[in-house]
Amino acid sequence: MRRFRIGSAVYEEAAPDLQAALASAYARTERPLCLCREPGCPMYIARIGDLHLIKRMPMSGGGHDPSCDSYESPYELSGLGALMGSAIQLDPQNGLAALKLDFSLSKTGSRAASVPAGQSSASVTADPRRMSLRGLLHYLWHEAELTVWTSRWAGKRHWWNVRWHLLEAAGQMTVRGGPLADILFVPEPFRAENRQAIEQRRNAVLGTALPPKSGPRKLLVLVGEVKEIVPARSGQKLVIRHLPGFPFMIDDALHRRLQARFEKELSLWAADSSSHLMTIATFGLNPAGLAIVEEVALMVVSENWIPYETVPEKRLVDGLARLREKSVKGLRFDLHPDQPIANALLQNRDEPIALFVVPAGADQNFEVSLDEMIAARPEIGSWVWRVGEGDMPPLPP
Repeated sequence: MRRFRIGSAVYEEAAPDLQAALASAYARTERPLCLCREPGCPMYIARIGDLHLIKRMPMSGGGHDPSCDSYESPYELSGLGALMGSAIQLDPQNGLAALKLDFSLSKTGSRAASVPAGQSSASVTADPRRMSLRGLLHYLWHEAELTVWTSRWAGKRHWWNVRWHLLEAAGQMTVRGGPLADILFVPEPFRAENRQAIEQRRNAVLGTALPPKSGPRKLLVLVGEVKEIVPARSGQKLVIRHLPGFPFMIDDALHRRLQARFEKELSLWAADSSSHLMTIATFGLNPAGLAIVEEVALMVVSENWIPYETVPEKRLVDGLARLREKSVKGLRFDLHPDQPIANALLQNRDEPIALFVVPAGADQNFEVSLDEMIAARPEIGSWVWRVGEGDMPPLPP
């Protein structure tokens, strides 16, 4: 059981007086220390209603003991390693992560521009100094700990808590010198009986994206679940769950690039009715109040909201979902598919185990990079499934 130092007192995770101590520390903006290792790892306190939660500081997971719930695998085992210190810069004083983006958060002109293929968000960046739109979605998912799963949570992860964790994670990030949370729009769960109040809150957020009389237009960042993409009189309508009657408009040029760049994600979503298709998009409002998408990226997640990229990876995610042991899904961020990552990590054990899926047809460079990745972390065990050699081997006991 985890222990935390708050002020001069030490509390176990299940202590009945922990909530009162957290409420008091939250009011004082004091950081608890996780005592999985001495002298302790700084944490922060988040509040959801009357409940106070202890959360891991951004990019601090490697400082925790492998048996601790706050431990995370080394950045080098995922696409996160290429972004650390460049596209992601952590301020050790306030714990905030400053992000450098390769897409714009403002727009000059009144209509969406046609961006050349390979330059829009319907692609990923090869420049580790800046983060792509998809990379930002992966980073939000990672820091919101939505990559973490245990079978004990089955049926307990819904859109309302996915949304809360995303917004909480965004509160620890800055872009262009301001809080990411100020420009992030994540739809709240829609209930018909609360429609008027929900729309008022939505309009208050979206009002900041209305075009000014002069100068560039401010863009917001949408993260939501795709319900459908359907033809409109001009272009396409991106319909987001929990936003009835409020479509996002996509011009035909961007829609064609979206279909080409994310053909794999769209086909995986179509093949599995229990999966969700997530989108991240920059958008502004036109003078009529319509939401106009400028750039967009997609990500498929399982019924438990765990991301996956291929059919074999979905099999791994489904296998891990049945375990009572905690697993953490690895994300690619902006790495090219021909580079290996640890597709998942089994933790809360003396020796964490990294799980690798080698795609059928992987070349020698992939195998060499994989061997180097495993050798560089001897303290972490490895499990390898070479898809071209047969069925998925049993998961580590």
